[in-house]
Amino acid sequence: MAKLITIERHILEEQQAHFPEATGTFTNLMYDIALVAKQITHLTSRAGLANILGAAGDVNVQGEQQQKLDVYADDLIYRMMDHTGRLCIMGSEERPEPLHIPDKYPTGPYALLYDPLDGSSNIDYNVSIGTIFSIHRRVSTGDRGTIDDLLQPGYKMVAAGYTIYGSSTMLVYSAGIGVHGFTLDPNIGEFLLSHPNIRIPSKPKYYSINHGYTAYWHDGVRQYGQWLTQPERNLSLRYIGSMVVDFHRTLLSGGVFAYPADTRDPDKPFGKLRLNYECAPLAFVAEQAGGYASDGVGPILNIQPQDIHQRVPFFVGNRDLVEKAEEFIDQHDTEWVERYMSEVQHVVPA
Repeated sequence: MAKLITIERHILEEQQAHFPEATGTFTNLMYDIALVAKQITHLTSRAGLANILGAAGDVNVQGEQQQKLDVYADDLIYRMMDHTGRLCIMGSEERPEPLHIPDKYPTGPYALLYDPLDGSSNIDYNVSIGTIFSIHRRVSTGDRGTIDDLLQPGYKMVAAGYTIYGSSTMLVYSAGIGVHGFTLDPNIGEFLLSHPNIRIPSKPKYYSINHGYTAYWHDGVRQYGQWLTQPERNLSLRYIGSMVVDFHRTLLSGGVFAYPADTRDPDKPFGKLRLNYECAPLAFVAEQAGGYASDGVGPILNIQPQDIHQRVPFFVGNRDLVEKAEEFIDQHDTEWVERYMSEVQHVVPA
């Protein structure tokens, strides 16, 4: 009989093997995240029955209409995390400002950033969606956390991961020692290790990019998109529109996911995706699995965030495919690169 390893057991064994001096705070924080994933799974599986599908009527900080389930998940995560004493501050894609720990509760050594429901525009169409998270060590010194705890480059992450709510619920995470995937067994209510030591296959199968926006891409990106379609690439197009799901397929099958900057919205000259809530966490996971993530200019993990809702272009997957995007952009989008580099700071890991 195959050994069943729960996520709790796996995290604890990883702690004992690699961080024997650890206090257990991080381990408990990961338990909290797994519990939240179970709660959101329950919500998404009965969303129609609970009357929480559809728009909530508000617009979030990104200028996007919030979905009812978005709001529900965002509030749930905060309420599950605000009192544990493990976090000093949080940041949510759905909130314009950092989320401080209430004064009545103790603070802890970590900061949490999360996108409560990535791909929420697909909720009403029963398409898979997901939660993305990242964890940083606290750098502030006061009693309460500050925005500095949230504005750290990705290479300083302690851990990152995501949960997908689809035909099954799967939680994938990395604490800097490989990438591991767990599938929720609804019969026992536990996440069980199903995908140990995930590595991006060296032979890619798919590429994910929205060709509907080709007319709005800069020249280098347009040529890159054409390059991906050439028969000698032997890549098939797959694009769902829930980024975390497209990324998950890329992680397991090999390939590239791209969401480049375009010219549709002058208020978003550097793309739509959020550095802190989407790109950096998935970049951390990809690189731990042997892949690479870039903004088209350099490593995503080397970007110093200037704002918790900063947006950047995103290319992630097999290293050679991502570096090819950098090559096209460097050769053909010089003017855009100069503008981008004047506003986006890349730092060298210490």
